Amino acid sequence: MSIPSINFDPNQYSQQLDEKVRWVCELLAPLKPPQPNIFESPAIHFRMRAEFRIWHDKQTVVPHCFYAMFEQHNPKQPIRVDHYPIGSTRMTVLMQPLLDAINESTVLSHKLFQLEFLTTCSDECLITLIYHRQLDDEWYRAALILEQTLNIHIIGRARKQRVVVSRDYVHECLHIDGKVFHYLQQENSFTQPNAAINRHMISWVCNAIDQQKDRDLLELYCGNGNFTIPLSASFRHVIATEIAKSSIKIAIKNCELNQVKNIKFIRLSAEETTSALNEERTFRRLEGIDLPKYDFSTVFVDPPRAGLDEATLHLIAQFEKIVYISCNPLTLNDNLCALSQSHQIIDFAIFDQFPYTDHCESGVILKKIQCPEQ
Repeated sequence: MSIPSINFDPNQYSQQLDEKVRWVCELLAPLKPPQPNIFESPAIHFRMRAEFRIWHDKQTVVPHCFYAMFEQHNPKQPIRVDHYPIGSTRMTVLMQPLLDAINESTVLSHKLFQLEFLTTCSDECLITLIYHRQLDDEWYRAALILEQTLNIHIIGRARKQRVVVSRDYVHECLHIDGKVFHYLQQENSFTQPNAAINRHMISWVCNAIDQQKDRDLLELYCGNGNFTIPLSASFRHVIATEIAKSSIKIAIKNCELNQVKNIKFIRLSAEETTSALNEERTFRRLEGIDLPKYDFSTVFVDPPRAGLDEATLHLIAQFEKIVYISCNPLTLNDNLCALSQSHQIIDFAIFDQFPYTDHCESGVILKKIQCPEQ
């Protein structure tokens, strides 16, 4: 059975994208941005991560489980998912053999209620199995055999329990503008879900900004260093901040993996970074880093759907150039209305990160308005 609330028909993709582009352009029109660069997604096999409920059908002669999703208006009625064409090729190839193996094992299927995929362009796959029971040695042995059989990595989760069978990350390799970037992507940490669009976003940002190798970059919400590492080649030094401890840990590893040496990753929220730069507070996490010595010309932000708070908006308005990646055009519009008092939009892009949904990713580059000489 397909998911009735989502139309996965590739023949409808262009029309759906046109409608999203029209909506975003009309929303931002009062701010007079330039014509946007439009980056289409592949129509199928674009989603690198996904999660499914595991539903146990007890009405059959031999009880078995299946992948399920739910419609927003009816969250209690499971909809069976036998085919998921938007999933990565690795994901779609694995789905049935993985489910068959789980159904053949009472140890793996017992009280399993959710399954999560994390895949890469290099065909690595990490599976998280989530249970309503505690996991024991018998489960570990069954999961280890499944890992080896399907050439995957498995993590088991239960209440106050996390069992890593071999490792808790996958290795992603992105080819962008003739360069290769390597990323460790950890389970339960944010990664870009659409790898093709992620490559477009990184390429667009790197090509749209001016190289300023005698100036420095500040990045807020840096995650695992997805943008930070490619951008670092255009600047002398980079300060990149992120509140999630696990993301900072993996970002540092990614920096080492790519042999980049001009980035300092610091665990600070956007609000804390603002306080530190305004010299309102001192942080032990900044020990050994002399912020006043940095000559920041550009700030890069990729905030959550809620957008930027007022204090952070005030902070970034002091920068010569702002690069803003947004997953919510509504909060982007609100933030740009405030920033338009000091900056003008000089570049604009729309990235279809989430085909077949209303969600849309946007990118803008703003330059500080020069006051006329008196």
